[in-house]
Amino acid sequence: MKVVIDAALCQGQGRCFSIAPRIFDFDDLGNGVVIGDGTLSAETLELARLAEANCPEHAIFIEESS
Repeated sequence: MKVVIDAALCQGQGRCFSIAPRIFDFDDLGNGVVIGDGTLSAETLELARLAEANCPEHAIFIEESS
């Protein structure tokens, strides 16, 4: 599974970073970005789901790996 942020939806609220700083960071404009390629482990999946549920813009998506 992978986590992605839709840059067009993100407004830089920072909840993702607050919840999961090992998964998310900020770009130069203060918008959320995924660290690395977004691949989730069993440990980080729950944090990513929590961040997804708490994103006010609904800009975080968890995708099934193919």
